[in-house]
Amino acid sequence: MTVGTVSGNRGLQIEQLLIFEQNTKGDTAVDLPPAPKVKDRLGAMRNTDKIGLPGLSEPEVVRHYTRLSQKNYSIDTGFYPLGSCTMKHNPRLNEKMARLPGFAEIHPFQPISTIQGGFELIDTCASWLKELTGMTAVAMSPAAGAHGELCGLLCIRAAHVANGQDNRRVVLVPESAHGTNPATAALTGYAVESVPATEDGHVDVAALKAKLGPHVAAVMITNPNTCGLFEKDAIEIAAAVHEAGAYFYMDGANFNAIVGRVKIADLGVDAMHINLHKTFSTPHGGGGPGAGPTVLSAKLAPFAPVPQVVKVGEKYDAVELAGDKRARQAFGRMKGFHGQFGVFVRAVSYMMALGADGLRQASGDAVLNANYVMARLSEELTPAFAGPCMHECVFDDRFLKNTGVSTLDFAKALIDEGFHPPTMYFPLVVHGALLIEPTETESKASLDQFIEAVLGLARRAKEGNAADDFRARPLLAPRRRLDETKAARKPVLRWKPSEPESNGARQAAE
Repeated sequence: MTVGTVSGNRGLQIEQLLIFEQNTKGDTAVDLPPAPKVKDRLGAMRNTDKIGLPGLSEPEVVRHYTRLSQKNYSIDTGFYPLGSCTMKHNPRLNEKMARLPGFAEIHPFQPISTIQGGFELIDTCASWLKELTGMTAVAMSPAAGAHGELCGLLCIRAAHVANGQDNRRVVLVPESAHGTNPATAALTGYAVESVPATEDGHVDVAALKAKLGPHVAAVMITNPNTCGLFEKDAIEIAAAVHEAGAYFYMDGANFNAIVGRVKIADLGVDAMHINLHKTFSTPHGGGGPGAGPTVLSAKLAPFAPVPQVVKVGEKYDAVELAGDKRARQAFGRMKGFHGQFGVFVRAVSYMMALGADGLRQASGDAVLNANYVMARLSEELTPAFAGPCMHECVFDDRFLKNTGVSTLDFAKALIDEGFHPPTMYFPLVVHGALLIEPTETESKASLDQFIEAVLGLARRAKEGNAADDFRARPLLAPRRRLDETKAARKPVLRWKPSEPESNGARQAAE
């Protein structure tokens, strides 16, 4: 039951108007000196109307943005069970290291002699990644996961061109792979053929082998896959792929589950991107920042893109041009500079703080937590695949059959319980999926709180006559549920004042 208030506020959650709706003529939070007189070069194009900025005092501006921030959900406020995202706690030590003036204030245009420490850190990060994966080389510049995939496929394409095999124009992608895999292959110019999954959620090896041939350039496999399962036939797949003259690309977005436990070179992998922000800790919600270094086998190492950091004697240098003989057969450049440096700092801090044994324990704890969640939620929910799982577990919607409650309804109800919903309707091979990744940083106590809320909602849904209540959720959030169909078909993308002061005000609002 909702409680109405005179003000529209909910306790200390203040109802917040758009900042343009708080405009008071004549109010301002700043004093600016008069603009200097300059020669008018705009002529008739000069705008003489007001630009439509709202008038607010300083406390009004501060309160506005503080109140908006209080409506955000983050890993610092609660458990974030988004499957496939690895939304784990980020040690504050990493943030402290990234803010050291020597790291935070350097610039890529500085003379190389003045940024030796920065280059040493990039090289240190690269050394850790090569050691943890067993791979020969690593391209550090890719900006995030999908960018790293692109790097790996461009290396593969360059290798095929060098070997006179550019006629290979197909990439095989299993149904259990990340959705970016087929998109990246298409962007690189390849045709994509799907490989089905078996009933137990793994790659259908027989179907994959049947699709191999002289037309196939590569196979892209996510391991552990999006069903939260380890592809146990990876070595067999790699052997078949190599025999067919193709390359084995492994999506490393889920490396967090196996770091310190599996050297992917032993699986026969030729290229794999690593989401540093996921596996090695960087706050990455809301679109950034991220980093996607791509490790390469000996066969692909010569084609790694520039720029590259190299050590010459006791000093470091930068290989900036693909034509530099030190770059060997680099396919070109992926990024303006040397990658996401702040993420490198955080990753090195994380790796050095934990050490090899700590990284191994972290991945083990991630898998342990996921299996604990899977075991406990199986009391009421229906696992899509038999366990054990890896770092995440997935449930289908069979437990909601005949209740009138959908996966979306169930997830929205979790918001009222104080929890961010898990990933919904992904992976696509699972009907009505709920994908949960607890990560290694959650305690048993926090997991138990989440589990009890989910179990309680599941029991309520099964009791009957609860569908209308679930469809109304959330009731306690700052905003209720959208009409998603209307929002998709008739989105309101720009706020417009009902009575704009002028054309200039309307343009500023838009």
